[in-house]
Amino acid sequence: MLFKNITGQNEIKRRLIQTVHENRVSHAQLFFGPEGSRKLALAIAYAQFINCRNRTFDPESPGGGDACGVCPSCIKFAKLIHPDLHFIFPVATTKEVERNPVSKDFIKTWREVVLENDFRLNLNDWYKAAGFEKKQGIINAEDCSEILRTLSYKSYESEFKVMIIWMADRLFHAAAPKILKILEEPPDKSLFILITENPEKIISTILSRTQTIKITRLQDEDIMQELTGKLGCPPEDARRIVPLTDGNLTRAVKIFKNDEDELFYLEKFVAWMRLCYNNDLAKTMEFAGEIGKLGREKQKNFLAYAERIIRNALLINYKNPHLASLNQEEKDFLVKFGKFIDHTNILSFAEELEKAQYHIERNANPNILFMDLTMTITILLMTGGKTETKS
Repeated sequence: MLFKNITGQNEIKRRLIQTVHENRVSHAQLFFGPEGSRKLALAIAYAQFINCRNRTFDPESPGGGDACGVCPSCIKFAKLIHPDLHFIFPVATTKEVERNPVSKDFIKTWREVVLENDFRLNLNDWYKAAGFEKKQGIINAEDCSEILRTLSYKSYESEFKVMIIWMADRLFHAAAPKILKILEEPPDKSLFILITENPEKIISTILSRTQTIKITRLQDEDIMQELTGKLGCPPEDARRIVPLTDGNLTRAVKIFKNDEDELFYLEKFVAWMRLCYNNDLAKTMEFAGEIGKLGREKQKNFLAYAERIIRNALLINYKNPHLASLNQEEKDFLVKFGKFIDHTNILSFAEELEKAQYHIERNANPNILFMDLTMTITILLMTGGKTETKS
């Protein structure tokens, strides 16, 4: 991955390149930012640049320099097969790997998925590809031991050994102490890059040992360029998609490809809100059972989707549709539903949906959780819509 192939984030690129130019590469760095902000792509491009034999520094270019892309090291990095590039990521058991799964058991699938998606990847995509869609992956003690073993060896052919820990917030707390010492006192010429969307979920002892790099959301023009330039999206379609993404390139690509999850979440959300409005207990139990059969990651994504729609419903209700990130089907639904969301219940909605995501992550019974949440939302809908809004 070359820096020039990553749309936007020029300020971050310059900062990363400058650390190499000034010979002050921090041994442990945390890349954190929202989904779709190209964190993984930036981490791999940075690792490739550090180990490139013919890298260039160019203050006049938008990014400040780049790897050559043609030396043996760059060619291996482009295929994610460089012997000094290592990955750790959340895993779970499958039919093929029934006990003590580790990242190297899935490395072939990982490389394929990352490359096929042009380094755009979220947890749900990874779980689906790896075959544990209905489970929650973790970075376990076995993988932490693997980190220690891997970094105890000298590098094969490059200056730096690079260990990229993707979604580091999934590091199992009981396993984290295993890598504290190596993070604090790493072997010479070793580079840790931790990637996360939830730095607050990483234990403080890990955070204190890393240099943090904040990756911001992409600009609308960057997503527009990515859609039209790389994906061949017609400009008129791209102009329709960009306002719906809130700077999330992964979401933009899914909308362009008409991803089934987006359609599924809308359909289920509409059905759910109608059940809440009608206070239909029998059908609510059926709905809770149906959602309960989904994987936990998909349940959390559904709740996050509901949170986004509720937030946009408030904008519709208060006559600010130009600020809403919605497709036409969502807008059509919220024209009527939005009147039930106002200042009297919006904070409670957000709190309940976030709380539900937290409990799902901690293995709460989804049937009970969604039944309880549905009854709470039923009450919240009754409290909203009593305030006159002015245009």
